[in-house]
Amino acid sequence: MIVSVNPVTFSDVQTAAQRIAPYAHRTPVITSASLDRAAGAKLFFKCENFQRVGAFKFRGACNAIFSLSESEARRGVLTHSSGNHGAAVALNARLRGIPAIVVMPENSVAVKRAAVADYGARIVSCDATLAARDAVSAKILAETGATLIHSYDNDVIIAGQGTAALELMQEVPQLDLVLAPVGGGGLLSGTALAVHGVSSKARIIAAEPAGADDAFRSLRDGRIHSQTDPQTIADGLRTALSERTFAVIREHVSEILLVEDEATINAMRYVWERMKIVIEASAAVPVAAILAGRVDVRNLRVGVILSGGNVDLDHLPWSA
Repeated sequence: MIVSVNPVTFSDVQTAAQRIAPYAHRTPVITSASLDRAAGAKLFFKCENFQRVGAFKFRGACNAIFSLSESEARRGVLTHSSGNHGAAVALNARLRGIPAIVVMPENSVAVKRAAVADYGARIVSCDATLAARDAVSAKILAETGATLIHSYDNDVIIAGQGTAALELMQEVPQLDLVLAPVGGGGLLSGTALAVHGVSSKARIIAAEPAGADDAFRSLRDGRIHSQTDPQTIADGLRTALSERTFAVIREHVSEILLVEDEATINAMRYVWERMKIVIEASAAVPVAAILAGRVDVRNLRVGVILSGGNVDLDHLPWSA
């Protein structure tokens, strides 16, 4: 896997913010007295569940697709995704008026598959493995000449994802700590660049499902560990780090916290009940890390990236 000679920087995040401004929502930052009391801290939630397509993924896809040249755009775009990124690519392709193909594993959540279709992309199904995604994508790329928009192993994607944290840091000064979930590392590495670019004081910490702990092991050991058989309800966090995202994470992220699915489900329900907003399991992982005491946030000002809110309402995790 090749890492770019000129890796993504804070300046790229700033450029991305300007590029996506006409299209992306500037999502709200909300607080909750109930969660503050539970945590013993002042928490500021960046609500990417209110972003277009219901997730932060819109930002990176927007930056990537609107940075394409006209000749590249005419050939269309392709991605492989279990849901949110696919929807983001589909919508941004529609906004730019170009074709999009999304390769989706057969076990993708139904609501996310429906969203990709509704935004006008052509869906191609594949087996639920990274190898199958790559093989099917490579075949289509060879046939179409489309541009691959990888969900996280892509500099412009990382820069776009970082704009959520950039907005948070602009709106809420003097944060002590910023938490984000980690799967492939696109959101986390973008968040790290944005936070570090604004503040030398604020720490960046990630939260990861205990059943998909490759990022934890990679940061601990200083080398990338593969993700072979992730077992977690947080379907958006089942992917593996890339060399590109790991390079940023290793430089700027202080710690990766592991969270059991039971704690994630409890946190997800707590947010629904107390904050009256819908978040998906992947977004609940950093909240769970706080509520379960995985990190000491007492008396701190803490930013939390709520990554998305796309939930299959027919299969809620706390339902019997």
